[in-house]
Amino acid sequence: MNFEKENFLRTRLVLYLQRLDPATPPRWGKMSVQQMIEHFTEDAMQNASGRVKTDQIITPPDHLVRLREFMMSEKPFKENTKNPLMGEEPVPARYKTVQGAIGALQQELIYFFEAYEKDPGLVIRNPFFGDLNFDQNVQLLYKHALHHLRQFGVEPLNT
Repeated sequence: MNFEKENFLRTRLVLYLQRLDPATPPRWGKMSVQQMIEHFTEDAMQNASGRVKTDQIITPPDHLVRLREFMMSEKPFKENTKNPLMGEEPVPARYKTVQGAIGALQQELIYFFEAYEKDPGLVIRNPFFGDLNFDQNVQLLYKHALHHLRQFGVEPLNT
């Protein structure tokens, strides 16, 4: 287990998001800061905690091992990585403010860690990477968070 990555999700991610100017344009993609936060909350966090369940793994079985090796590596997601579960246009923001979206993310982070504290053997199906345990979900969430922070010019590993 990488405690640094877990600690980043528990304590530093929200701080970076709170310091990010909501008007910052993306370096790539079409999402605004708020849409990115809501995407991370609703698509990544809610899946990783099991709050939103999926039965389907859309990755072909013969690609799954290679994709999981990438997931566990330190190699970042590429800019403009397409998510086939998302449309071409971003979903409109659901919250009135960025702070509201960050508050929802904080609640999902709490829910995620509590879910695994209650059931340390919990395994959650991810539609791209298959069945993931706590350590694997932390790795994926960390990698995903860094990807979106970089999308808006935040380089957390350099600060």
